[in-house]
Formats: sequence, C-alpha cells, structure tokens
Amino acid sequence: MGKLFFSTNYDADTGGHFGEFGGRYAPELLMPALKELEQAYLSAKQDPNFEQELMDLYANYSGRPTPLYHAVNLSQQLGGAQIFIKNEGINHSGAHKINHCLGQALLAKRMGKRRLIAETGAGQHGLATATVAAKFGFACTVFMGEVDIARQRPNVFWMEQLGAEVRSVSFGSRTLKDAVNAALKDWFSSVEDTHYVLGSCLGPHPFPSMNRDFQAIIGLEVQEQIQQYGFAKPDYLVACVGGGSNAMGLFNTFLDDDAVQIIGVEAGGRDVGMLGEHAARFQGGRPGVVEGYKSFFLQNGDGQIAATHSVCAGLDYAGIGPQLAFLKQVGRVRMTYALDTEAIAAFKLLAQTEGILPALESAHAVAEAIKLAPTLGKDKTIVVNLSGRGDKDIFIVTEALGDAKWLEFLRSKVGQAEQISTKGRK
Repeated sequence: MGKLFFSTNYDADTGGHFGEFGGRYAPELLMPALKELEQAYLSAKQDPNFEQELMDLYANYSGRPTPLYHAVNLSQQLGGAQIFIKNEGINHSGAHKINHCLGQALLAKRMGKRRLIAETGAGQHGLATATVAAKFGFACTVFMGEVDIARQRPNVFWMEQLGAEVRSVSFGSRTLKDAVNAALKDWFSSVEDTHYVLGSCLGPHPFPSMNRDFQAIIGLEVQEQIQQYGFAKPDYLVACVGGGSNAMGLFNTFLDDDAVQIIGVEAGGRDVGMLGEHAARFQGGRPGVVEGYKSFFLQNGDGQIAATHSVCAGLDYAGIGPQLAFLKQVGRVRMTYALDTEAIAAFKLLAQTEGILPALESAHAVAEAIKLAPTLGKDKTIVVNLSGRGDKDIFIVTEALGDAKWLEFLRSKVGQAEQISTKGRK
C-alpha cells in the first residue's frame, strides 16, 4: 500500500487554493489557531512515527481495512457492470468519519489541546469525535441543529453516553450549516486549549487537504482490493457528496489516472428545480465565500445562504468542499444527484439483494450505481463508497416507508414512558 500522504496533480497550492476555490478566509482571532494547525499537520506528514501511530489506530482500533465487497446479486439483477461496495460502515462508530477524527485527535495531542469541539448533521461525525475524545481523554462538545437532533436521536444518545456534551443549535435553519457557525463561535473564545474537529473536506485551509489525507486510506485500500478480484483498477468510482470527506477519501488515490471515471452524487431532495427543496450545489449554486473558504454554495437572490432539504442530514448542506468544486470545474469529476425517493428505493434494493443496510447518505451513491450499471458491459466495474451504515436512519426510513408496525411500537413505548413518568411523580 502507498503512503497515506501523497501528492496529485489536483492538490492545493501553499495558500490552500484549488484553482479559484479554497483559501483561508477567517477572522484574525482564528488565524493563529489555523496556522498552528497547519504547522502541526505539515510536521506530522514528515514524521513516520505519526503515520505509523495513525495506521495502527486504523487497524487495531477502527478495524481497517474495511472490506471491498462484490455485490453479485445486485449486479446480476441490474444486468450490467460489476458493482463493488467499499463498506465504511463496518468501521468502529459506524462510518468513515472515524478516519479523520483519529488523525485530528493525534494532531490535537501534538498541539497540547485539552478539548475537542465538532459540528454534526447526521451525527456520525459527532459520534466519531466523541469516540476519539473518550479514547484520548479530551473534553468534548458537539454542536447539532435542533432539526437534526430530532431526526438522529440515536446518535445523540450515544454521543452523550461517551461523555460528550451535545449542544442544540436553535437559530437559522437549525441544521448543519448553523451547527458549523455555532462551533466556529465557540472556537473564537477557546482557541488556546480547544481543537475544532471540522467534519469534512471543507472550511479554511488546512482542513480540506488535511481531512482528505486522513480519508485517503479508503482509496488506497480499494486500489489493492480490486486487484484481488482480478481487475487492475476500477472503471468507475461513485460516492455521495455532502461536504466531501468520504468522496475525497475514495477519489484521491485515482485522480491522476484518467482511465478511472469519477462520479459524485449530491442530494436532489424533493425537487432540484426549486431552491430550498434540495442540496445539489451544482443545480443552481454559484461561487461564494462562506465559513472560511471559497466554493459553490446554494444562495438566494440576495447572496445569502439558501435553505436546503435532503432526506438525510449528512447531505443537507448548502456548500461543498473546495477541491471537489475545482475537480468539477476542470472536468475531472462528474457531478450528478439522486432524489429522496431514489435514495429510499436504493436503500431497499441493496438491503433486499445483498443484506446491507446503507446510510441514507450512501444510498444516494447506490442510486447512481443502479442507474449506471445497466448501461455498461459486464466486464466493467463500479466501486461505490458506502460511507456508513443505516441503523442511524431507522426513524427516517420507517416514516418514508410508512411502516405501521414500527409506528405501533413507538406508540407502545410512549405509553410505557408516560406510565413511568406518572409513577415517578407519585
């Protein structure tokens, strides 16, 4: 396997710019912390002991390598290309997020920080941050929008059991972008002893490059694993794209190989033709500078960040990582989208053909593979990054499917809770 830290033709310059995107647009108060982080990151890249410790954590704590699974049943049913699932949901804590959280925790330790803060939408990044905080002995605060807390309550419970404080964000749209703003506000006043574990390949430099490097283990593993099935390389890579951490983790290894076609899948929501009903940045978005970096953002007529919608919290974000914006601009990555209904249908099909329950974020990538595979020959390969597992989405999926048995179960549990509460008051 290649080293974790390597260069491609699509890397940022020394100022953190990917073409016109990226950069470090932050208040002066945060500049020392960002420069401290950059120096720690650059130093760690040159330190073989850092990479060795991180790779050991990947293997013996997180459980890597995650499997590359040939989805034979799904491939046969679709009648085209061979579909392979890179199952990041088997990671400790249930998603790819643990990869960059482990890397950032090691950097925080090197910098002498005592506290970690994070933002989260679907809860998987918050859960991973709380997990590494518990392991390394950091205090931990996770910011999460009220809307996302309501639809991802299981992850909130687990974060709290790990010792993290989960702070509800009640302003704005009460979703991921507002959780980011709340985390940044906290960091303003606590930079001396706090590290902000930003949850994707976005934000001010060095976060986009740093998190990409910590996630690059995904593509490095795929490069070796696909050869064990008798293929020199994948023909297509497909990943869902919110901020872009799981996508860049898969894509980065193959960026310089033009024979490998790369597809990112955004959240088409209910209607990509109506602002506020989707989170597909390349369906009406335009360049802007928000939350410390320049990229594509969904904006209203006044240039303010627009409301977004997705069936899943992890893709419900108005911006996209700057390297992905650059890769789309130069034509190296093709961007498409999947609607809420298509993601739910893909969730069901993968579950019933392969016995795998994908996170709804990942189901968007599966939906694209379902469309793509029948158009290709059986000798072609598609690798789909399954960024996480779907148990966190049980409330959303059961509501979408109208599961009467689950609704009755919830009613019974509410009744039990009310009886316990009544007894307690007596």
